[in-house]
Amino acid sequence: MSSQLRSLLSRLGDAPVVFMTGAGISAESGIPTFRGEEGYWTVGSRNFHPTELATRQAFSEVPDDVWCWYLFRRGVCNQALPNAGHEALARMEESLGDRFLLVTQNVDSLHERAGNSPKKIFEVHGNINFMRCWAECNLNLWRIPQGVGPKARGVGLSDEERELLVCPECGGRARPHVLWFDECYDEAWFRYDSSMNAVKRCGALVTVGSSGTTNLPMRMASVASGSGAILIDINPETNPFSRLAQASGGVWLKRPAGAALNDLRELL
Repeated sequence: MSSQLRSLLSRLGDAPVVFMTGAGISAESGIPTFRGEEGYWTVGSRNFHPTELATRQAFSEVPDDVWCWYLFRRGVCNQALPNAGHEALARMEESLGDRFLLVTQNVDSLHERAGNSPKKIFEVHGNINFMRCWAECNLNLWRIPQGVGPKARGVGLSDEERELLVCPECGGRARPHVLWFDECYDEAWFRYDSSMNAVKRCGALVTVGSSGTTNLPMRMASVASGSGAILIDINPETNPFSRLAQASGGVWLKRPAGAALNDLRELL
């Protein structure tokens, strides 16, 4: 760890620390981003890119196919195991207590499986293990029933699975609890206001494995910087967060998440 980082953290005092994780930390568990070849999904004779399937429009037209793609992804996520980075964050929650908050863009549940408590995790892109009412007759989330999935490529929904993927309240169609490309962040589903309020009050924002391609994380970093928070970016590759951290007097740790977070834990 650099002497600059040690000096910055020595001034942190009892201020809250917000951690924000992106796909990079899950990649260390072997989960692909699904934006490359792994994410393509074939329906009939056509290959769909994730940006075409992960939309309200696609679900309204081909709901079974969208469900099958998400159930395939869910299977990949649930086979993965938390890595050293996830475990370091769980231990940091134990040591920081009420000063700790984790905002994640990942939908794979690996943070919770590593030991972070659900009340300390804001899943701003949703959770692939949950579903909710497509018609939004209520604000409840339900775990996807055990009788559903996982799906192999080219395998469709069975009649039994289709009957399980319904809203328990109204009996209508259920949808995956994820933020789609043609949807906006909100508080009810994705903790938008809570996330923004947290970075306004934090003493440090630690971004981990995020490429900076989505709106809310970039807003959070900008607000944290404007509020005088210490910015720390952990990422082997340069990105908007690393540049903002350096420009604001923070630190870019050009290292994998697991190693850097374990070292950071000792300082915090």
